[in-house]
Amino acid sequence: MPVPKRKTSKSKRDKRRTHQKTEAPNVSSCPECGEAKLPHHACPACGSYKGRTVIETEE
Repeated sequence: MPVPKRKTSKSKRDKRRTHQKTEAPNVSSCPECGEAKLPHHACPACGSYKGRTVIETEE
């Protein structure tokens, strides 16, 4: 079975991993209250989704 002849350097290893970084989730603003929310999710602040209230929240 093939085995690496030399140790992979930290530089070579890190260059290979440059594209594996995580990204922050996309955030949009709620049209009802203006709070930040995830797309295609109900707003956690006001409970609205697509113009109607789907979650009852205390104000």
